[in-house]
Amino acid sequence: MKCFQAFKSKPDDKTIAKYPNVFRWYKHIASFESEFSNLPGDSSKAYTTYGPAVAAVTVNPAKAPADEEEEDLDLFGSDDEEEDAEAARIREERLAEYNKKKATKTKPAAKSLVTMDVKPWDDETDMAELEKNVRAIEKDGLVWGTSKLVAIGFGIKKLQINLVVEDEKISIDELQEQIQEDEDHVQSTDVVSLVYLVNRELYGSK
Repeated sequence: MKCFQAFKSKPDDKTIAKYPNVFRWYKHIASFESEFSNLPGDSSKAYTTYGPAVAAVTVNPAKAPADEEEEDLDLFGSDDEEEDAEAARIREERLAEYNKKKATKTKPAAKSLVTMDVKPWDDETDMAELEKNVRAIEKDGLVWGTSKLVAIGFGIKKLQINLVVEDEKISIDELQEQIQEDEDHVQSTDVVSLVYLVNRELYGSK
């Protein structure tokens, strides 16, 4: 607390950039400022009272004796170069291992959720047989989903069916052509909606 109060003002940007660890300490102690009055000790004494009994006096290098060896002190680095080299080696190994796993990791296949209308010729078309023929189409990367019959007028109902396709394996246009090969039941097909499934996020278009 006494060391903190020895600061005449909050460190400025230049000081913070030069001594980031000191500023971190300053912010930490400042968070307890409301509790200063409850701390033990005599707050009327100087901050040096709470320091070590003996401390070496800091000497200005410019005024140091000529025969005194100058010692470089790195306050924020390691004084053990071998330890730093070992830490760097371990870091590089872990980074290389991570990149290797990332490169070999299989990316999830891009998929689309499609809602398709399959329209019959008339109200006498066997819709159960129509749907059976549609679902009989099997392809790698194609999964049929739920379906329903939707009235479109004059007693005619169309089949509206959901399906999920892997974009690289299934062509929607080709799939529509294959469905329409059932000429006895299918008059036409339309894509009602298509939703791209990308990393579990949905991007829709109609």
